[in-house]
Amino acid sequence: MPTVKGDGMRGLAVFISDIRNCKSKEAEIKRINKELANIRSKFKGDKTLDGYQKKKYVCKLLFIFLLGHDIDFGHMEAVNLLSSNRYTEKQIGYLFISVLIGANNDLMKLVIQAIRNDLAGRNPIHITLALQCVANIGSREMAEGLSVDIPKLLVSGDTIDSVKQSAALTLLRLLRSSPDSIPMGEWMSRIIHLLNDQHMGVVTAAASLIENLVKKNPEEYKGCVSLAVSRLSRIVTSSYTDLQDYTYYFVPAPWLSVKLLRLLQNYPPPEDPAVKTRLSECLETILNKAQEPPKSKKVQHSNAKNAVLFEAINLIIHMDSDPNLLVRACNQLGQFLQHRETNLRYLALESMCLLATSEFSHEAVKKHQETVITALKTERDVSVRQRAVDLLYAMCDRTNAEEIVGEMLEYLESADYSIREEMVLKVAILAEKYAVDYTWYVDVILNLIRIAGDYVSEEVWYRVIQIVINRDDVQGYAAKTVFEALQAPACHENMVKVGGYILGEFGNLIAGDPRSGSAVQFQLLHSKYHLCSPATRGLLLSAYIKFINLFPEIKHIIQDVLRSDNNMRNADVELQQRSIEYLQLSSITTADVLATVLEEMPPFPERESSILAKLKKKKPSSVPEGSEQKETTASKIPAVQMSNNVDIAPPTSINLMSQGESSTDDFVDQGSPQGGSASVDLLGLGSPTQPTAPSVGSGGLLDMFDTLTSHSSAPATNGIDLGGLSGGAEEAFRKFICKNNGVLFENDLLQIGVKSEYREDLGRLWVFYGNKTTFQLNAFLVDVSTPGNLSETGLSIQQKPVGGEVEAGAQVKQQFNMACVQEFAEAPVMTIQFLYSGAQQKISLKLPVVLNKYITPAEMDANTFFTRWKALNSPSQECQQIIKATSPIDHEQVKAKLIGFSVSVLEKVDPNAENFVSAGILYTRNQQVGILLRLEPNKQAQMYRLTVRASRDKVAKILCDLMQTQL
Repeated sequence: MPTVKGDGMRGLAVFISDIRNCKSKEAEIKRINKELANIRSKFKGDKTLDGYQKKKYVCKLLFIFLLGHDIDFGHMEAVNLLSSNRYTEKQIGYLFISVLIGANNDLMKLVIQAIRNDLAGRNPIHITLALQCVANIGSREMAEGLSVDIPKLLVSGDTIDSVKQSAALTLLRLLRSSPDSIPMGEWMSRIIHLLNDQHMGVVTAAASLIENLVKKNPEEYKGCVSLAVSRLSRIVTSSYTDLQDYTYYFVPAPWLSVKLLRLLQNYPPPEDPAVKTRLSECLETILNKAQEPPKSKKVQHSNAKNAVLFEAINLIIHMDSDPNLLVRACNQLGQFLQHRETNLRYLALESMCLLATSEFSHEAVKKHQETVITALKTERDVSVRQRAVDLLYAMCDRTNAEEIVGEMLEYLESADYSIREEMVLKVAILAEKYAVDYTWYVDVILNLIRIAGDYVSEEVWYRVIQIVINRDDVQGYAAKTVFEALQAPACHENMVKVGGYILGEFGNLIAGDPRSGSAVQFQLLHSKYHLCSPATRGLLLSAYIKFINLFPEIKHIIQDVLRSDNNMRNADVELQQRSIEYLQLSSITTADVLATVLEEMPPFPERESSILAKLKKKKPSSVPEGSEQKETTASKIPAVQMSNNVDIAPPTSINLMSQGESSTDDFVDQGSPQGGSASVDLLGLGSPTQPTAPSVGSGGLLDMFDTLTSHSSAPATNGIDLGGLSGGAEEAFRKFICKNNGVLFENDLLQIGVKSEYREDLGRLWVFYGNKTTFQLNAFLVDVSTPGNLSETGLSIQQKPVGGEVEAGAQVKQQFNMACVQEFAEAPVMTIQFLYSGAQQKISLKLPVVLNKYITPAEMDANTFFTRWKALNSPSQECQQIIKATSPIDHEQVKAKLIGFSVSVLEKVDPNAENFVSAGILYTRNQQVGILLRLEPNKQAQMYRLTVRASRDKVAKILCDLMQTQL
């Protein structure tokens, strides 16, 4: 800020001094009220106030506002200051407007007109002040009102460099906040030539702006590639003395270099041979400079140098066309694997994960296998160890699979709990993908269950059963191995499940050995029975009935077990029903019927791996793109088959996992690796298709989503309810208030799944449209509408286009980018239209975007919580509801819902241990809103009292209504 001699405001200094000298809060408020009354009288009564006095009083109002007091007057006086020709007066006016005048203020039109006047003037300082104000507010109205003036400044030849720089950054701010409000005029094509500007500050600002434009429309700006390469070449070939003003610790223009390298990552390798050669020379020069001795020992030098290096390596990986550069990049990263700086080791491992997916550099990455294994065992930082696991997973192939899997299994015994589940999934995927001898695969999975049984998901042990059933050559070995594993004194329940299934199907293959005879097998399994959960007991009962078919000699022993009070009168209805039905089945049927009903399960048809899909869902960044294509033939797994009931006629084979007469959803939820007809949801999403749905040839239709985790079904109709939405849409929408992934809608034609992620005021949501029919869906159109003024004030949505056709059995993905501008109560409505067999189809759903998604959990102690709770005492800041519980009150379920609601659960804060207290911060574009929640359950009355308080009006009511639907 330029200083103006003799322009100090003595009255302001005295007022600030008085405030600081106040001995109590009451004295401070009294002094402020006195000053506010004086200022109000001056503004109303004295019509001869000069600019200096207006500036002084506006400054006092601004200071009072910063102390936390509301200001409801003086805005017009601040706007009047904008017309002053004195810098200090204009500066204070813009400062007041930036801080106190919101985007929807009635004075905004006057402000925009004053800004337009300054932009049209010739005083660069005034122009810069106006641009700063626009960037600070960045409202849609400003974007629309100044969409011509700011670009004109940017491309005008008369504009000085500092103003161009500010104009580029201001335009970037408006494009980010209101991208659809800036018309794409002729200036758009001229803007790329700013990369050739003589002033490096202008080039740096323009690079950020151009990158933003390129991400939305790369074809329109592809001419920037040659300009960016040219500018990058001049930077990397220059000495640090050539760009003295823009050299940072002996590294010439590191920020601009990084921006240019990122800009080039939006395009494929240049087609022009000269440009491509020049870019390769630039990248080689950067790699060469990385090998040079450092010019300074200061950390800033190495940070700047490495920032450019890693961005260059990212561009090399993105281009994936020059084997020499890829191998050199790999070798350079290999030097960082043993660097003393933890951050460099982390970044090197992360980048090498991407290099491992390239055919040119995969072998070079494998040379560092021992170093990576050493890092896995010796690193103190768990995040670096996790990246080492990712790299081992990415570099694995048939030549080193056994060694890498063995090392990962060895490390798994002492691995951090936070990465065990991910490691288990990766070991299972590698063992399946690269298994030459399937006996090795069986050994690996059983070792996984033994070492980390609690982290072995159902998909993993389902898969080993499917492989054993499909491969005759491994069935005897699997039965023998699992029999030996079950003899351990401490045996994980997942091992019991695998053992029960495999011995029930193939126990006869090892019964010839007296040490593993029929009675020994049965006694071994039954010794685990009383230690297992009801679902596993149900599986064991199915294994017992299979034993009657395999080993008639122990039929009476098994019937005695089924007849026991512990089973026939079990409190669990499922176990009781199984025991009765299996006993009757073994007693009244003939041997031929029994043999037919209890015959071996048939082989499974091929389908894509659900384990890889689960790993992608758990941590997408841990699965390098392309890794799943390395062995496409090995990534197919048998689809699930299931027989629903135990019927005597017509004869059918019994699945060990099926649970009596339960629904298909129950089978999936309770642990079945098998399913049977087209009516079974093979993905375990808890949304069964209708029996009349056309079958789909492609097995991996929606493998992106939760597998075997949801117990609820999505709507299976496209009828219209009273609200204009498809039938069941409202109920499906409510299920997403506390979760981010799952099936939003399903009928005979289409399955619609959702996956989303949020960070502060920004969110991304992917919608997956799966064609369940054997015909192409044509004229496929998706439109999102926002109720009321949601699009203007509450939520900003950018919708990526989706193709016009969806092939039979195929799946297409659409991305939505959303920003929370301020609180909103209504969700956007998504309308899907398409032609199926010539008939128009229409589906209307609520897009699952709700206000609580933009909350970040906050931690605080009891004293802080109740201090803030008492401070939020305005009626408009609180909402309280008495809610009748729709299901029995369970402490853990309620806690899980609160966590899913994006608020923290604060332990030992409320004096009543049964109560829940939570806190969070709601992020909107312009401010942060504190959220406090208190939930008081009454188990006797089956009621909740829910109280929500928020630092912004209306927010508490919206959040309270959302939470009420979950209780």
